[in-house]
Amino acid sequence: MDVVDNSQPEPKQEHPLETLNPATEQALLSGNPASSQKPCYKLRYTLSGHTRAVSALKFSPNGAILASSGADKLVKLWDTNNGEIIRTFEGHKEGISDIAWSSDGDYLASASDDKTIIIWSLELGTAARTLIGHTNFVFCLNYNPNSNLLVSGGYDETVRVWDVARGKSLKVLPAHSDPVTAVSFNHDGTLIVSCAMDGLIRIWDADSGQCLKTLVDDDNPIWFISSIILCFSTVLLIAVTDEVPMIPQFAFGTIILRVVTTKGKYIVSGSEDNKIYVWDLQTRQVLQVLEGHRDVVLTVATHPTMSIIASAAMDKDMTIRLWHDDSL
Repeated sequence: MDVVDNSQPEPKQEHPLETLNPATEQALLSGNPASSQKPCYKLRYTLSGHTRAVSALKFSPNGAILASSGADKLVKLWDTNNGEIIRTFEGHKEGISDIAWSSDGDYLASASDDKTIIIWSLELGTAARTLIGHTNFVFCLNYNPNSNLLVSGGYDETVRVWDVARGKSLKVLPAHSDPVTAVSFNHDGTLIVSCAMDGLIRIWDADSGQCLKTLVDDDNPIWFISSIILCFSTVLLIAVTDEVPMIPQFAFGTIILRVVTTKGKYIVSGSEDNKIYVWDLQTRQVLQVLEGHRDVVLTVATHPTMSIIASAAMDKDMTIRLWHDDSL
């Protein structure tokens, strides 16, 4: 495994980012700026190890570990501080599309084209459980805040809710008329949000499995959504299509594949033009463009407390890059 240190010989200063709480969310919706300081991310490390396109990146809850998954059927764990490889998990028979951390950071779940979900134990260094039920590729997954439930979506057009301890499927929601591309719980686990290639965003009651709301814009149809974030209220939804990242009623205008937030300050997106865009959440302007990848930036992740962005690309550039902003 190769790690290239791209940092300059300057003191390392890292500061926590603002937490996205209800007050901050209200400020975002009302247009009040969270910060007037522009980002200045610079490449710190380039990580090599995957042999196929990297599909997902997720920082652990405490930010100490970066997890990655790929079309090479592997899950890799990296030390966030120095970029060194910690461990590689092997077990899936086909490529992996998504990964998700439990809230305590003790377990990591992976969704694969082999129709299974594997829950990996960091303490044991092996697979703790394999969830079987989807009848086609499993494309996306996420834990609830207590990490006793897992929600997944797949190319079988269903959303499944799993009992993690028993490894059993609790609910199968006939959610969409096309493959499900993203799923998530809200902050207290009472709601599930799903989206699919049918262009619909649906909000579900996590307990009953009842569909509470379907979001669709007939004037501006969305045909593909690759990621979505359900914040403290049901008002702020951030979705991504292959054309524009969007908050309802706002459009940004680039070719986007995956989006994350930096806890209320910026939106970070990976793009088909091999670049990473950092957007101002209030003005909807591009504040910084990060260049260096040699292929489509398929996934991005932001550190939970520090100003660090992780990015990864497709087969022509199978590296993972860590970008630091020491000014924030």
